[in-house]
Amino acid sequence: MLPDLRWIGYLSTIGVYGDAAGGTVDETTPPNPTTERALRRLTAERQWRQFGKAAAKQVDIFRLPGIYGPGRSVIEALQAGTAKRIVKPGQVFNRIHIADLASIIEAAMRLASEGRSNADDTFNVVDDEPAPPQDVVTYAAELLGMPPPPEIEFWDARLSPMARSFYGECKRVANGRMKRQLGVSLAYPTYREGLVAIVEDADANCGGNAAN
Repeated sequence: MLPDLRWIGYLSTIGVYGDAAGGTVDETTPPNPTTERALRRLTAERQWRQFGKAAAKQVDIFRLPGIYGPGRSVIEALQAGTAKRIVKPGQVFNRIHIADLASIIEAAMRLASEGRSNADDTFNVVDDEPAPPQDVVTYAAELLGMPPPPEIEFWDARLSPMARSFYGECKRVANGRMKRQLGVSLAYPTYREGLVAIVEDADANCGGNAAN
């Protein structure tokens, strides 16, 4: 089966770490999934590693947070009037811009083709700043020149069961291994740079204010 295949990448989730009560986790932190979907991802990770070992193929596991980018961000939610500024004290989320995610995967593929071989096969693919979700909404509203939506206490928010489950976990995910071993430099190290780029791209494409 695909005898010339050298590399396999599996896109997993930082959800495999479970809840760290706001603490920092890295790839050496033992997984502790608290949801069925995260448990399935962890099982898939192990199965891909087993397959790679049996087939003598390099397998890299990428643990992903929330992914955002043009067409998929709080900018579009604000413009559509669907953004919510939900406040849960101490809550932070991790995220990655889609362009950085693509660059990281490309770096891993390139290094694999050059014969990279090391014991570490798991990488946290996150930006440099876990942030409270309400701060992200507020910053995006400022970029658009519009008032942010009113704050909603988490316990009063009408969220789907899946959305509510995300707030049941809080962790700050470290990305040092990704940078060191894959040699990547993030184009969007925080949500600020990422959101500014989305607004600027929208302005360039429509020839006017992105809020229009």
